[in-house]
Amino acid sequence: MSSGTAPKVAVLLGGPSSEREVSLSTGRECVAALRGEGYQVEEIDAGPDLPARLAASQPDVVFNALHGRWGEDGCVQGLLEWLRLPYTHSGVLSSALAMDKERTKDAFRRAGLPVVPSRLARADEVRAGHVMDPPYVVKPYNEGSSVGVYLVHDAADGPPQLGPEMPDVVMVERFAPGRELTTAVVGDGPDDPGALCVTDILTDGWYDYDAKYKAGGSRHVLPADIPDEIASACLDYALRAHRALGCRGVTRTDFRWDEARGLDGLVLLELNTQPGMTPTSLVPEQAQHCGMSFGALCRWMVEDASWQR
Repeated sequence: MSSGTAPKVAVLLGGPSSEREVSLSTGRECVAALRGEGYQVEEIDAGPDLPARLAASQPDVVFNALHGRWGEDGCVQGLLEWLRLPYTHSGVLSSALAMDKERTKDAFRRAGLPVVPSRLARADEVRAGHVMDPPYVVKPYNEGSSVGVYLVHDAADGPPQLGPEMPDVVMVERFAPGRELTTAVVGDGPDDPGALCVTDILTDGWYDYDAKYKAGGSRHVLPADIPDEIASACLDYALRAHRALGCRGVTRTDFRWDEARGLDGLVLLELNTQPGMTPTSLVPEQAQHCGMSFGALCRWMVEDASWQR
């Protein structure tokens, strides 16, 4: 521990990914909350000089508020392991696995969790013709925050003309109709909060980047007005998904639920190892609903990271 009266926390934010702005918002919210909890806090905008800045800072714990590639795909986690610095959220392997959407689905299938059919395809193949009968969704297999997502309706005239921002290989998955549900997990130990509750996400259209992060882009209903059977299944599936990928700390699992099909209509979309902590984010809302303030949630994450070492 540092020589000060309170542990020193370095909050990593920003970074070079397509989700930089979200990370800046998440990081600044967490910086304010941690200072309110009495920690010494240093903001670090993660760039090529990150190793040197961490060596100069010598924090007791690193709070990883990065989003997207490099920040949550195992890369920065590997650097922190090499520097022997405790850090929040999941480790190297879990982070890398969760950012690869197709390998994540393979892990879920092996754990007996319900997912929709999907496949990887070359982007030029997807542009040339339907690689799956519509309706389907095309997305990067290693991005988050609904960056670069294309929805192909069953009445589409032709295949999607993917933009230049898309990688050479993309994931194509069967469109899952129904309501957008999500469940946060805060640790899975016997004394941890565990799976919190279920939020029903209401939007006027696709739950895209703007719907997630712009004020008024979506409405969150929690606890979701759904049958007990579905709510219990969401809590169970979210915890099992967390464990299937070997995650630690805080995660959030997203679902689609087709009401007409009952429990058979509930499928997992993906798991986020570093969910947003912005003013419109889902995990802080669920924690607050369960009696855990935003400051207490951030404090739990720091203490959990310290315990891991």
